[in-house]
Amino acid sequence: MERRELFSFLSSSLKGEGSKEKEIILRPPYYNDINAFDTECKNCEGICATLCQEQIIIISEDKTPKLNLSKSGCTYCDDCATACEFDVLNVENKRLIDAGIRINESKCLSWQGVMCFSCKDPCLEDAIEFKAMFMPTIDQEKCTACGFCISRCPSEAIDIKVIKS
Repeated sequence: MERRELFSFLSSSLKGEGSKEKEIILRPPYYNDINAFDTECKNCEGICATLCQEQIIIISEDKTPKLNLSKSGCTYCDDCATACEFDVLNVENKRLIDAGIRINESKCLSWQGVMCFSCKDPCLEDAIEFKAMFMPTIDQEKCTACGFCISRCPSEAIDIKVIKS
């Protein structure tokens, strides 16, 4: 068992079974009209999900695409937008993912004095900075909400919330 798997196992075993959180729905970052997902995507076969290099786009039961950042992040490669036949996603509408990402200091291993750089290493924008040796923070000016840090955190200490656009 690798160290990352061990930390994930330990942190997941500490969570209560009864905690029901509201599902976070993040959309691919190429839309102009949020309502178009509900009206247009029902006519599509989910091509955006099949072309996603990182395999983070999943098609919901209502046939709309949403992002699952639990295993990887968005590279903003444009493939989903160029494949969209119904113009719900369009390269001209490229934007940042409508999410706010922050480090939960009470869950973070580094904030507890354990040397861990799991979130910093995959950050493409170098948005995670360390105060002293053990206090990572996210520079919101640099963060693109791509989500790569979320899947890499062994203690699930990175919280994400939807920002209404």
